[in-house]
Amino acid sequence: MPYRAVSASNMCEFPTTLTVSQEDAAQRLDQYLAAHIPDVSRARVQQLIEKGEVLVNGAPAKASLRLKGNEQITITGPPLAPPLRAMPEEIPLDIVYEDDDLAIVNKPAGMMVHVGAGATDEARNRGTLVNALLHHFKTLSGVGGELRPGIVHRLDRATSGLMVVAKNDEAHRRLARQFSGREVHKTYVALVHGWPKQGQGTIRSAISRHTQRRTRMTTRGFSGREAITHYVVQRKIDSPYGKFALIELKIETGRTHQIRVHLSSLGHPVVGDTLYGAPAEMWAAPNKRRAPGMPSVLKLERNFLHSAALELAHPRTGEVLSFSRSLPDELKGLLSRLEQAGAGRG
Repeated sequence: MPYRAVSASNMCEFPTTLTVSQEDAAQRLDQYLAAHIPDVSRARVQQLIEKGEVLVNGAPAKASLRLKGNEQITITGPPLAPPLRAMPEEIPLDIVYEDDDLAIVNKPAGMMVHVGAGATDEARNRGTLVNALLHHFKTLSGVGGELRPGIVHRLDRATSGLMVVAKNDEAHRRLARQFSGREVHKTYVALVHGWPKQGQGTIRSAISRHTQRRTRMTTRGFSGREAITHYVVQRKIDSPYGKFALIELKIETGRTHQIRVHLSSLGHPVVGDTLYGAPAEMWAAPNKRRAPGMPSVLKLERNFLHSAALELAHPRTGEVLSFSRSLPDELKGLLSRLEQAGAGRG
């Protein structure tokens, strides 16, 4: 069924009061509530207690409180957690294309596509692309679930660029088949540290989650999934801040952090990507001259990675649709400063 936006005001509250009998004396507060409230887990009870939504004789209490009998326990919050649903939020969107079946949006860096099920109510209702989509489009595909309405594929938070969004379930399924069949053509632009040895190439290194650092992916695992990235060096820059290469990339697979992991595995991390080895700051070498007015250090608050072009077949008509968006201003600005500071090399 399509996902329709709802407001938080639809969620019901549940104030109720229980009187502890002498038979239940000596029980812990959380044990007592888990046994006396239908269909509520002890973990949910502890969550209510931590939020101050359980009062014993009118005062907040700890989950470990031992009951003595005859206490009045008041539950002010809903015993059952509200369903996990993203909420609409008025956030500006760069809508590149829109029809009854899909939309193409240009996501800014710093915006999460959606949040996970472990997020708090407050976190999942603030600032994500999904929140913005629900406000602008009202009805989206429900195939991805209530936290990910309309989302067919994702971009990392620190990555900008083009994404396709499904407005109905049938469009979502057909688009998803195109992605899984590698029929969607995605082009990215990245600036990396150093100059790759080859002007172009293909990286075929399987990707898996890092065993120690769970926020990272790696090409050194034993049970990775196939990942294929093609790259072409577009420009080389030799600057007082180091050597850099502007690279165009096309990916056949869509693994988590794929481009970032693959480029880092070559020894050329994406500028700004400190998770995969890029320095947080780019310092000018003291023995190299730099242009007047250039600072001693440059810093990028995001990854220099942009989804620049997207080509796919329309899910209803089959017509080939092609879209592109140039680098955002902050990336153009850094590129310009690096080129002005040193000598550009083609």
